[in-house]
Amino acid sequence: MARVGFVGLGVMGSPMAGHLLAAGHDLTVWNRTAAKAEQLAARGARVSSTLEELPANCDVVCLCVSKTEDVESCLSRMRGGAEKGTLFIDHSTIQPQATKRLHDEMADAGLRFLDAPITGGSKGATAGTLTIFCGGSAQEFEVAKPVLEAYGKNVALVGGPGKGQTMKMANQIAVAGSLLGLCESLAFAKKAGLDIAQTRELLAGGAAGSWAFDNYGQRILDGDWSPGFTVKNQRKDFGYCVETAAQIGASLPGTELVDRLLQKLEESGHGEWTTAALYEVLMELDGDS
Repeated sequence: MARVGFVGLGVMGSPMAGHLLAAGHDLTVWNRTAAKAEQLAARGARVSSTLEELPANCDVVCLCVSKTEDVESCLSRMRGGAEKGTLFIDHSTIQPQATKRLHDEMADAGLRFLDAPITGGSKGATAGTLTIFCGGSAQEFEVAKPVLEAYGKNVALVGGPGKGQTMKMANQIAVAGSLLGLCESLAFAKKAGLDIAQTRELLAGGAAGSWAFDNYGQRILDGDWSPGFTVKNQRKDFGYCVETAAQIGASLPGTELVDRLLQKLEESGHGEWTTAALYEVLMELDGDS
């Protein structure tokens, strides 16, 4: 078992850290809001008083925070307290280009780094069935794999530095399409006078079925917009997708459309709602919008 540090105990990070404890790893945690560490401490995790001190007794340090700037700040604060050869694993979704630079900066400091963004939502984090896209060397991947398998069902090395984040961009582009398909379909069905519960059941079992239908369909029926994955974070990821697409000459018309629709929710003060609330936007639009 490894000595693992975990930074970021949000909707995804907290259950992931819990799986590390259940797997028998020696766990030290830190979170900006200290109260979020209390449940893990009660189960046997150590809580680091400062972020700078966390890496001192860790072989592996995992991060699950929000934005590129957050990852950069955390790594900058932890680098000086880590032993040479410590492996840092970043589960956040950030810019691929920034990730490549972080690989170089960590190597210059005598440290190892793996970009390993995750997908599967809060349900996957709780169940320990996340898919994890890893970018880095094969050696780093082999060290990381026993840790990642505590909460990942599909764990794959997809290429060198930054390729994990690039794969996550491809994932988020596909998410945009499936989210729009679900919400647009059910909004159409509702306006057409169909039973949307029956619509969701019948469509989910056929060619229209998707992860979105399985995981977000019931939320739409219930009008439950609690996160889950928030509108704000989805738009952050779409921004990275569009930036990356511009760099490689790719076109993302579908992703840009969904981003504009979600922007309406965020501008209405609903950035913390789940992305399935896109249904509300489509219900408000008429055929001329």
